[in-house]
Amino acid sequence: MGDKKKQKMTPEQKKYQQLEQKHELKRPVVKNCIKAFLVGGLICTIGQAITYFYIYFFDFTEQTAGNPTVATMIFISMLLTGFGVYDHIGQFAGAGSAVPVTGFGNSVISAAIEHRTEGFVLGVGGNMFKLAGSVILFGVFAAFVVALIKTLLTMMGVI
Repeated sequence: MGDKKKQKMTPEQKKYQQLEQKHELKRPVVKNCIKAFLVGGLICTIGQAITYFYIYFFDFTEQTAGNPTVATMIFISMLLTGFGVYDHIGQFAGAGSAVPVTGFGNSVISAAIEHRTEGFVLGVGGNMFKLAGSVILFGVFAAFVVALIKTLLTMMGVI
């Protein structure tokens, strides 16, 4: 089907397509992947350091330190977003800053900042979870499905 479409192109369309390909920006995919990997790894390393901080200074266990660590990471990303720093990190790292839990904090506070002129209730409150709402919904649904599968496998004696 693609070959037939190319055969029906006029000479002007072919010239335009060649010009478009000539001026199209080449994306440095490997470079972007490396930057995302390094920044995402750095964010996770900071999270691990915070976990150890909670374990050693506040007497948490490895199992109980997870929740305060996640809350701290989200809080830090919200502060950095409020000061305009996280946007620069996101532009540099792409998915490396969006995939960890810090990307969730960034999306929530970005929507709140964007709509603050509409008031606290309808602006901030009404729009804060627009982008993050789907993340919360699918996260809760995925957790339910995984818990259901684990429960069924446990009941069947597989696990």
